[in-house]
Amino acid sequence: MARGGFPGGGGMNMQNMMKQAQQMQQKMQQMQQELEEKEVEATAGGGVVKVTATGGKVIKNIEIKEEAVDPDDVEMLQDLIIAAVNEALTKAEEMTQSEMSKITGGMNLGGLF
Repeated sequence: MARGGFPGGGGMNMQNMMKQAQQMQQKMQQMQQELEEKEVEATAGGGVVKVTATGGKVIKNIEIKEEAVDPDDVEMLQDLIIAAVNEALTKAEEMTQSEMSKITGGMNLGGLF
């Protein structure tokens, strides 16, 4: 005799998926907090400009060596700062993606995310 409705285990699968999703969300929140504290460094101009950023993409520090400061070539210094900041932010994004893949990589989310 054929039965109507959903198979008996269907509700448990959904509950398990929801539980997995909640656990992943908690891990992601914890990871985001940890990334706020982690720092990356990037340099430009052979190290005359160094930028430190957090995983939260906040610039924490910019160091400029004296030899990078040429009053007759301010544009070069500006370019070095931009290059170092962009590299630091790229490194921060790569660090974030790497940490994120550790959390989501092994989970079968069934297209939820």
